[in-house]
Amino acid sequence: MSDTSSELTHFNAAGDAHMVDVGDKAVTHRVAVAGGKITMLPNTYEMVCAGTHKKGDVLGIARVAGIMAAKRTSDLIPLCHPIGLTRVDVEFVTLDDETSVECQVRAETRSQTGVEMEALIGLQVALATIYDMCKAVDRGMRMTDIRVLEKSGGKSGDYTAD
Repeated sequence: MSDTSSELTHFNAAGDAHMVDVGDKAVTHRVAVAGGKITMLPNTYEMVCAGTHKKGDVLGIARVAGIMAAKRTSDLIPLCHPIGLTRVDVEFVTLDDETSVECQVRAETRSQTGVEMEALIGLQVALATIYDMCKAVDRGMRMTDIRVLEKSGGKSGDYTAD
């Protein structure tokens, strides 16, 4: 894990938590992509992929949940700025050999602060929605590999995960 900053920005000189002042930062196009996956039993995976789950289209509902969550990130993360999102995409890829569903969330804005948190929260809620809809048949599902895959825009520059 690489450290790209030498200080934690959400603490002031006295060590108290505070919201970072972004007032002097430039408004730029900012993009973040977060990814992760949920692994499940083969019969659960088949229901999800076939769309035969009795609760309906699991991935369609999880997609909408991820978008809704990204839009509400500042209500969930105490020091996160509310920002106007210009785009949120939630994409799923089914991985037959792992009986997993991989998810990527892309968030975009034209703002003074980044959208990494919006992408991460959207991702985690999308995966949690899959869990919620399928827990009656599979309580052992595992959500893993949750991380920021890339970001661009802003003073700190671009980032791409290894």
